[in-house]
Amino acid sequence: MARIILKCPYLKGGEKTAAHLNNLVKYIATRDGVEKTESAHRLWHSTKKQQELIAQILREFPDTKDLFEYENYCENSNRGNASEFISIALEQNLDQISGRQKYLDYIANRPRVEKLDIHGLFTAGDAPLVLSQVAEEVATHTGNVWTPIISLRREDAARLGYDNACAWKALLSSKAMELAENLKIHPDHLQWYAAFHNESHHPHVHMICYSTDPREGYLTKQGIRKIKSALANEIFRQELIPLYGEKSQRRDDLKQQAAEAMGALIRQMKGGVLVSEHMEQLLTHLAERLQTVSGKKQYGYLKADLKNMVDEIVDELARDSRIAEAYRLWWEVRGRIEAIYTETSSEAPPLSRCEDFKPIRNRVIQEALNLGSGVITFEEPVSVETALPDAELGADAPSMEATPENEPAEPEEDASETPPAPSFRSGEKSPTSWWTEEYKLAKQYLHGDEDANIPQDFEQAFDLFLLEAENDNPLALYDLGRMTADGLGCKADADAAYGWYEKALAVFHAAEEEKPWKYTEYRIGKMVAAGLGTEQDYLQAADWLTLSANEKYKYAQYSLGGLYYHGKGVEQDHEIAFSLYTRSADQSFPYASFELGKMLRAGIGCVKNQPDADRRFREAFLGFVSLEEKGHDDKLQYRLGWMLLNGVGTEKNEAKAKEFFEKAATVGNPFACYQLAKLILSDETASPSEVEKALGYLRQAVEAENPYAAYFLGKLYEKGQHVPQNTVEAVRLYTLSAEQNNDFAAYRLGKLHLGGEGVLKDVEAAIRWLTFAADHKNPFAEYALGVLYLKGEDVPKDIPKALEYLKHSAAQDNPFAAYRLGKVYLMGGDVPKDVQAALQFLTAAAEQGNQYAQYTLGKLHLMGKDVPRDKESAVRWFTLSAAQGNLYAQFFLDHMDEFKDPSVLLAGTRLLHHMSRVFADNAPPLKPPGQRADRKLLRRLREKKQAQGHARDDHEQTMSL
Repeated sequence: MARIILKCPYLKGGEKTAAHLNNLVKYIATRDGVEKTESAHRLWHSTKKQQELIAQILREFPDTKDLFEYENYCENSNRGNASEFISIALEQNLDQISGRQKYLDYIANRPRVEKLDIHGLFTAGDAPLVLSQVAEEVATHTGNVWTPIISLRREDAARLGYDNACAWKALLSSKAMELAENLKIHPDHLQWYAAFHNESHHPHVHMICYSTDPREGYLTKQGIRKIKSALANEIFRQELIPLYGEKSQRRDDLKQQAAEAMGALIRQMKGGVLVSEHMEQLLTHLAERLQTVSGKKQYGYLKADLKNMVDEIVDELARDSRIAEAYRLWWEVRGRIEAIYTETSSEAPPLSRCEDFKPIRNRVIQEALNLGSGVITFEEPVSVETALPDAELGADAPSMEATPENEPAEPEEDASETPPAPSFRSGEKSPTSWWTEEYKLAKQYLHGDEDANIPQDFEQAFDLFLLEAENDNPLALYDLGRMTADGLGCKADADAAYGWYEKALAVFHAAEEEKPWKYTEYRIGKMVAAGLGTEQDYLQAADWLTLSANEKYKYAQYSLGGLYYHGKGVEQDHEIAFSLYTRSADQSFPYASFELGKMLRAGIGCVKNQPDADRRFREAFLGFVSLEEKGHDDKLQYRLGWMLLNGVGTEKNEAKAKEFFEKAATVGNPFACYQLAKLILSDETASPSEVEKALGYLRQAVEAENPYAAYFLGKLYEKGQHVPQNTVEAVRLYTLSAEQNNDFAAYRLGKLHLGGEGVLKDVEAAIRWLTFAADHKNPFAEYALGVLYLKGEDVPKDIPKALEYLKHSAAQDNPFAAYRLGKVYLMGGDVPKDVQAALQFLTAAAEQGNQYAQYTLGKLHLMGKDVPRDKESAVRWFTLSAAQGNLYAQFFLDHMDEFKDPSVLLAGTRLLHHMSRVFADNAPPLKPPGQRADRKLLRRLREKKQAQGHARDDHEQTMSL
């Protein structure tokens, strides 16, 4: 392993050392640099005098054992290696036997020094150095002078380009800031000189460093390590890259190994193989002792005897063979990197004394406190407590998706079922003349008619409608408005579309004034409700539709039912809506049957009745099939595709659903584009061209202002699935969707801004979007706000508001909210403890499949704390939880009759799980090259450390570099 050696002695200032320093400077700078040819005698065994001198050097200067030359001598104790070691050992301790001036003279002029001028001394910049002036300057300095010596192996120096003075000058000049920082010298006050000695085996650099302010300067062991780190990171930069890659791989391996080790420990505990009575006794004893301790009960504040007890518990855990092996592997990787910076590889300390595994110690204390107080514990991953659920749009119920009920367009009436017109006098033009053969042919071209062998042709349909429009046919005028609005057969033009609608509405009004008719009343009502060719006016629309519905016109009954359902233009009344839908459906109108199915399924305006709901959905499906065969309308195709995809009113058939979606998507139906894209992208076998086609459909739907498509495409960009990850684009798409009242998109925006995931953290924006979503009854946003106000970290703590949001969310069957409420009421603290309320919420969450609520109920019933002991209930809840992979629940099932009070053994189990997380979170603790923490950051880290229980005077063994 390539490494660097750095020695950093110093000479105190004063009259006693002035002459010594003056001579030292001159000696280093001017000694002859002639290379001597190696004699064969150098290969002979070292002499007795050399051996005695080496023994004396080792006694007086023990750290010389770290030198490369001593390693060579130990491997081959010949005269040459002995001479090399004696020379370098005396040279590196010359400061203790000589003065400053002599030392400076030595490093500038000793044999094999590389001279840049008449001597080998250099510093930053290009100005020439006058040796006598430098020597006098150093000699008369009254403060401390440090004399670092930096050494490399010959092969490393040659390979890496550090076998010449110029390379060292550039390196030391670039690292002057780090040198000053670790010498505790202001950068403007640092003064340094150096000389490169090109020794045969181990080329090295001598330095002289001091501050122009004699009061400055202080070098610690930690400072020496940091100086070595800065130099080594630069010298071995290219070789460190694969090492860091290997470290990352080993880190990932360690994570997996740690997880497997913890799993193995749990499995052994299930079978009774792993028994540690000593650890259980220690935990119990620690719990008793902590009851009498005042002040902070954290490791940094405990007395020595309690610290020792905590350490003993940690080391008892570490005696398990799997943890011991994981720790050995971890230390091995750490040591490989550390060897670059230190002369000797350190032995792994006991796990309890390794700084990187400190978290386990306070965890031990917490477990002991829990044992002593009898507090209920919740065995769950950290993410359950801190993370917000990643809610999926439409994951809960069909109505949450872009379902037919979300589609804004209303159905067209069936021309074959047009009601008979009222009687007209001779010579008057009857409205039935609107359904001319030319108009019917135009409709065939608009939708395509396979039976008549007429292909879909928007341009031909548009031209035929234009001919009919010349005769003031309101049906053709209306269709021209629709085609112009959607850009079918022509360029999309909202103003032109409004003009066509306005003309159609005028003709309908003229016909109605001439002779009242339920059909024209229906058409006028529909156009006024949609704001087509006129201002939108639900009140006026309701009046027109009521006139038609009273004449038992099923289309008007259906549309008027919609107004009563949503309370538009009339007072909201679900019972009246249900009645109108029923009258329309009984006349074989499938749209009304579909709405009835929804109401019967949810019990809205009627008694909940799933069999009747299924019957109505079947009626709707068969009716849609019949209508689609006649008209090939894209909205009908989308509806049929959705029903086939979700098994509503028919058996599930994804392939058939995809066919209908494709038909509707080809004419730009945004809902069909969205659903088709989802189907394609969910298929793992989809080819790249199919994926690109699906993305095209999604973007088309986004342009058509489909909020679900914008939300879905935003998620793809956020996760980097099928498209490059781009959080900024995701936020843009979520915003588009949220502005169209998609509460899931608003919730997603709140999560992103709250977590700062790819965007700057913005609590104000997060609260705004989460509140927007919560106002739209989004249960996940309500849960998120409840957690925020409960924790009081990003917003002021507000328990009443938190409980209100959590209860609203739980009322919408959100198991996350119900579980959190159960914990709050069971633990007490923020609210008075209420076991009955806790059981109510925990049971609700458990019945909705929350494994942690199931486990908690099982433990409560098993331990008989707060609730009567009920082994049968405990087994039932543990079984449900264990079926979802809960290891703790399975542990209790396997050891149900092996203990009376599981608290102590459970504490050990929790410690084992926490240990796995510590291993998973800790790679060898070296920073990548070039990273340094500024003083403000260090101060914040110290404050955070103190907040975690480490006292200012908690001087523990420092293991990290």
